[in-house]
Amino acid sequence: MDKMRELVDKLNEYSRQYYVLDEPTVSDKEYDALYDELKKLEAETGVVYFDSPTRRVGGDPVSSFNKHEHIERLYSLDKATTEEELVAFDKRVGEDTEYTVEYKFDGLTICLTYENGQFSRATTRGNGVVGEDVTAQVLTIKSFPFTIDYKGTIEVQGEAVMRLSILEDYNKTADEPLKNARNAAAGAIRNLDPKVTEKRKLDIMFYNVNYTSEPFLTSQTECVEFLRQNGFKVHPFLRVCKGINAVMSAIKEIEIERKKLDILTDGAVVKVNSFARRKEMGFTDKFPRWAIAYKFEAEEVTTILKDVKWQVGRTGKLTPLGIVEPVELCGATVRKATLNNYGDILRKNVKIGARILIRRSNEVIPEILGATEFSGDCKEVVKPEKCPACGSHLTENGANIFCPNEHCRPRVIAKITNFAGKNGMNIEGFSEKTAELLFDKFGVENFSDLYLLDRDKVRALEGFKDLKTDNLFAAIENSKTVSLPNFIFALGIDNVGKKTAKDLAEHFKTAENLFYCGKDELTAIPEIGEIIAGGVSEYFSDEANIAEIKKLFGLGITVSKAQEKINGGVFAGEKVVLTGSLSEFTRDEAAAIIENLGGTVVSSVSKNTTLVIAGENAGSKLDKARALSVRVVSEREFKALIGK
Repeated sequence: MDKMRELVDKLNEYSRQYYVLDEPTVSDKEYDALYDELKKLEAETGVVYFDSPTRRVGGDPVSSFNKHEHIERLYSLDKATTEEELVAFDKRVGEDTEYTVEYKFDGLTICLTYENGQFSRATTRGNGVVGEDVTAQVLTIKSFPFTIDYKGTIEVQGEAVMRLSILEDYNKTADEPLKNARNAAAGAIRNLDPKVTEKRKLDIMFYNVNYTSEPFLTSQTECVEFLRQNGFKVHPFLRVCKGINAVMSAIKEIEIERKKLDILTDGAVVKVNSFARRKEMGFTDKFPRWAIAYKFEAEEVTTILKDVKWQVGRTGKLTPLGIVEPVELCGATVRKATLNNYGDILRKNVKIGARILIRRSNEVIPEILGATEFSGDCKEVVKPEKCPACGSHLTENGANIFCPNEHCRPRVIAKITNFAGKNGMNIEGFSEKTAELLFDKFGVENFSDLYLLDRDKVRALEGFKDLKTDNLFAAIENSKTVSLPNFIFALGIDNVGKKTAKDLAEHFKTAENLFYCGKDELTAIPEIGEIIAGGVSEYFSDEANIAEIKKLFGLGITVSKAQEKINGGVFAGEKVVLTGSLSEFTRDEAAAIIENLGGTVVSSVSKNTTLVIAGENAGSKLDKARALSVRVVSEREFKALIGK
C-alpha cells in the first residue's frame, strides 16, 4: 500500500508538470512504466485510491446526464464590441477602478465542486442555475487536481477546450472530421460515452472561484493565484489595470498575442478586481454588473461554395481552392477558401452549392471546415483527371493528386519563386510575377537561367526600365554568396523547410558533404525522419539535380560553410526565448546570433528556459518568464551582451 501511495503521488506530480505547467520532467516511457506498475498493484489488491491517475480513463457509457443545481448561480457576461461600450461600462462602474483583464476562451463552461479537499463532481453551466452532471466525462481530463488544500465546499469554474493542434491531428484520421474546436470540446463533454471524451484530449482553463463555504478570497488576483497554487491549469496572462485606458491596452495585447495560441479565443474578460466592490455593484437578471466580455470579430462564418478550382504547386501537388459567395470575415471580404486535398473534400462532405463553414486565423486565406447545409441542386466536386494547367494525366498518392510534368508552368514558377525567395537565395525584389514574366518571355525554367539572363532583353520588357533592370541584376549578383541553410532551402527539396534546411546544414557543414550523403546517415540525424530522408536522398540521387547545382557553382554561386557554434560563447548552454518586437534585428537575425554564440533558441517558456529576450509589446511569454523567475533582458541589454 505504501508503494501504491508513492506511485499515485509521483504520477500525479508528473501529470501536473506535464498538463498544468507544460513542463514535463520525465519521458512518456518512464511515466507509462510507473503507470503500468500502479495498475498491476491495484489489480492485485483490489484497491484504487481516490486520487489515482487510473481513474482518469474513459469508463463505460452513461445512459443519460443527471441534473445538478449549482450552489451559486453561474452568470453569463454582458458583451462589448467597441471601445465606446467599454467606456460606458467604466462609467457605470466608477472611474479609477482597478480591473483585471484575461483571455476569453471559446469552449464549454465547466463547474467543478470540491468537498473536504476532494473532487466531488463536474457539471456544465446549463442555464446558470441547473447544469448536467458530466463527472464521468471530465474525469478523462488531466488539467485539474483530485485534491486541493481548501477543506470546505468550493465551486471552481473553467472552460473546457480542445487545442487547435490536437483538433488538426484528430481530423487527419477521423471518420467524421470535427468542424471547429468549440464544437469539438462541447461535443466531447456532452457525449454519453466517456471514451469519446478521452480521445479528444481536452484541457480545462480555469479562471474563477464561483463559491466557497467560508469566504477567504478578496480579489480576482487572489482567486487566480489560489487556482494556480492548487494545481488548476491557469493561463499566465493576467493584467491588473488602473482605469479603462490601461484595460484597452491589455485587450489590444490579447488581440495580438492570441493569434499565437494553440487554443481558440474569442475575446477578453474585464472584471472589477475587488470582491468588496463587486458585492456593492451586484447583478442584473442576467449578468454581473462588475464584469464584461470584450468580443473580437468572428473568425468563423458560413457562406455558399460556388466552385472549386485546382491549383498546381511546386511539387506538382494539386490543391483545391473553394470559390465562395463573398462574405465579411475578420474585417476582410472573403472570396476564396482552401481545402487540403481531394480526400479532405470527401471527409468534410463538401459539395458545390452547399452552405459551408469557413474559418480565418492569423490573416491567412480561410479554410473550409465542412458543410453545414445542403440544397436540392448541390453537386459533387469532380476529381480532376488531367492537369488544369498543362493537360498531363494526373497521378495519385493517397489522398493527394499530382501533375507529373516537371515543365508544367505553375510548377516551374513556384520552383523559381521559392529559389529566389527570402529564405532561399534572397534575390531582393523578386516576386512570383517576375518569375511568370521571365518564364513566359525567356523560358526561365532552371535556377541557372536566372544567372544567364541578357540585361538588354530584360530592359526591353514592358515595365522594365533602366532602374528596375539594374536593381534586378544587382540583386541577382548579390545572391551569389549564400549561406548553406538558405542554399538547401532554395533547392526546393520535398518536405525540406527552413528548420530542416538549418538542421542539415549544421550536420553536413558543406554543400558537397550533403550531395553524397546516404539515407542511413540522414535518418541518424535526430531531427530527420524517414520521409524527409527519403526526399533528400532521392533529390541528390538525380543526376540532373547535381548537374544543375554544379552549373550554379560554375556561374559563381558560393555557398558558405555552416557557422560553428562558439564554444564558451556568451550564450553557451542557454535556452533562450525571443518575445516581442526587436527594433534593430529581425527574429531570424537575433536567433542566428544566439545560436552562433552557443545558445539554443526555443519557442516557449518553461522551467528549462534560462533566458528571455523581451522586445516591445512582449506578452504572455514575458508573464510566464517572470512567474518562473527566468532571467529577462531587454534589446539594449541583448546588444550589450553581443558587443554591439
